[in-house]
Amino acid sequence: MNTRPQPNEAYYKLLHELQAIDFVLVELSLFLGTHPGDAQALQQFNAFHLKRTELAQQYEAAYGPLLQFGHSPNRGAVWQWGQAPWPWQV
Repeated sequence: MNTRPQPNEAYYKLLHELQAIDFVLVELSLFLGTHPGDAQALQQFNAFHLKRTELAQQYEAAYGPLLQFGHSPNRGAVWQWGQAPWPWQV
């Protein structure tokens, strides 16, 4: 039984923002691996991390969990992870 809202324009916009921020965080992680003392890069990483946390909370409140294995809370009385569509299916 699928109880998640169906993807719409707001869903895709939020998912796209999350994907873009994830890309930035990966790139900053790689950069910081070779430049650990770069204060500006670290500040940017922390700012993007906070923004990603906010967006992920918005996404999960509206559409269900993004990640499995304890990274995303289960909201509601029914296990939501098995309910499609998953973010990579759209």
